[in-house]
Amino acid sequence: MKRDLKALQSRRMHAARLLKKGVPQAEVARELGVSRQSVSAWAKKLEAEGREGLKAKPLGRPGSFDKAARRELARLLKQGAVVAGFPTELWTLPRIQALIEERFGLRYSEVHVWRLLREMGFSCQRPTGRATQRDEQAIRQWKRQQWPALKKTPKNGVKL
Repeated sequence: MKRDLKALQSRRMHAARLLKKGVPQAEVARELGVSRQSVSAWAKKLEAEGREGLKAKPLGRPGSFDKAARRELARLLKQGAVVAGFPTELWTLPRIQALIEERFGLRYSEVHVWRLLREMGFSCQRPTGRATQRDEQAIRQWKRQQWPALKKTPKNGVKL
């Protein structure tokens, strides 16, 4: 479950307003439903850095795949897999993984490639499985005439 950074920041800012008015830390903790230790830490931060110190900061290590790289990857994916040097138009995670490594010099696991694609707004697409050259009439004729001759029958001679 993701943290709601805006809600956490809003709570800290509310605490800052109360502390500036001179409300005791214990009362601020009760009103906001947080521990006294949290309010104490916020008060120290407020004293040292001002309200700026209570603003939400992004969690985790910053990603190495910046916005420009994401735009470039999206452009490459939209051009197609054949243009990128693959034999068919099917994009797979290993192919995208290889493309990222070749073009951007970054090695990602398939799981991370999938996560990156989802963040970029891509979703899993499966082909319909029907060729454009498909001849429905020839298929029906084959099923009527040739399939019964190829189909196995039980030993007792009864067709299913």
